[in-house]
Amino acid sequence: MARRPSDEWRRRVAEEAAELEQGSLSPADASAAVLWPESLRSGTDSVLAAFEGELRALASPSDEDVLGAVRRVVLALNKVNEQQGRAGSIGYETGEREELCEYIDASLEEFGIDVRALEARRGIDRGEIAGNWREW
Repeated sequence: MARRPSDEWRRRVAEEAAELEQGSLSPADASAAVLWPESLRSGTDSVLAAFEGELRALASPSDEDVLGAVRRVVLALNKVNEQQGRAGSIGYETGEREELCEYIDASLEEFGIDVRALEARRGIDRGEIAGNWREW
C-alpha cells in the first residue's frame, strides 16, 4: 500500500519531540508540530483510509468510478485543509500538496488503475488528476 504522507509527518513530529526532550534541538528550531499538528495528521489519515477502502471495493472500475473516488478524497482533503485554516493552523503547503497528489496516484496504480492512460482518455494534464477539485 502506498505510504500515507501523514505517516511521515507523524514520524517527523515524534523525531523532533525526542530531539527537544534530549536537548539536541532548540525549541526555536522546532517546526514539525506546527507544520503538522495532530488535527491535520488525524484528519488526513481518516480521509486517506476512506479513500483506500473505496478503492479496495472497486471491481473493474470505469473512469467515472475512479474519478468519483478521486473527487471524494480531494473534496474531503479540502475540508481538512479548510478546518486547519479556521483553527489558525497552516494546513497543506507545497510539499504536502505534492505528497498528497503522489499518494493518490500511487494508490490508484496499486489498485490497477493506469493513471496516465486515464488522464489521456479524459484530457487531463499529466499529474493533474486531482486538479479539478483541489483547493489546497
